Amino acid sequence: MSRPPFLELPPGAESFRLSTPRGEFAVSAAGRPRLGTALLVPGFTGSKEDFVGLLAPLADAGLRVAALDQRGQYETPGPAEETAYAQSELARDVHAVAEAFGGPLHLLGHSLGGLVCRAAVLADAAPFRSLTLVSSGPGAVCAAQQKRIGLLLEALPALGMAEVWDAMGRLDPTEAPSAETPPRTAEFLRRRWLTTVPQQLVATARQLRDEPDRTAELAAVGLPLHVLSGEEDEVWPVPWIDAMAERLGARRTVVAGTGHSPNAERPRETARALAAFWSDVAVSPHR
Repeated sequence: MSRPPFLELPPGAESFRLSTPRGEFAVSAAGRPRLGTALLVPGFTGSKEDFVGLLAPLADAGLRVAALDQRGQYETPGPAEETAYAQSELARDVHAVAEAFGGPLHLLGHSLGGLVCRAAVLADAAPFRSLTLVSSGPGAVCAAQQKRIGLLLEALPALGMAEVWDAMGRLDPTEAPSAETPPRTAEFLRRRWLTTVPQQLVATARQLRDEPDRTAELAAVGLPLHVLSGEEDEVWPVPWIDAMAERLGARRTVVAGTGHSPNAERPRETARALAAFWSDVAVSPHR
């Protein structure tokens, strides 16, 4: 579970609801598009707040940057039907948001968001200038994570969201706010969990467990690609991510001193790597 480094939007940033033909999406955005617009898509149990530390440095680098809650996540509503959260439906949402912002844009997905963004690109790459996968792997998550997903899928139908939240904290303290977590952040993490649609969690958990390896398909698209991760990753082992990047012919960045969420753990270092890639894409024709 990603933990934002802070919750306050930086000066000049704004939060709003973006209207699209597929509904409204909660968005936080900042900057002007001198180097283009970047759309940031969060992962499993995440939200736009996971990218709050990237907004100011990316805006300063010359980008219009927008982070969203996917449907059924935190402040973006969604129906109580699992079929609404099929990967193809989430990918169509990405296309709708991209169209609402206008023009080809840089696409970034963290973890599960990377799988969704990959599906969007494979469906139609035309709206995108590049794709960055952050802590996202070639296919299904590792065996240990599949086991945890299995426990979650068993618990959610039997227990309410509040009971599952409490149980996660007891069974795995790393998933619960610690004594060092600021009270406001701890309250946010619980509120975000409780406002996520349970059917969204079930459907996307199954995607993490069952996702096929689509690396070869993505490599064939010809879009500029960037694979970024921490030095360690408990969801997809770093050697898996390394091998995927090589197969993709992608730029590879490892953010020192971080794990599964470099965007939240060391946002300024992550933003520098992202801005450098997007700056290179801006001056290098690719299609």
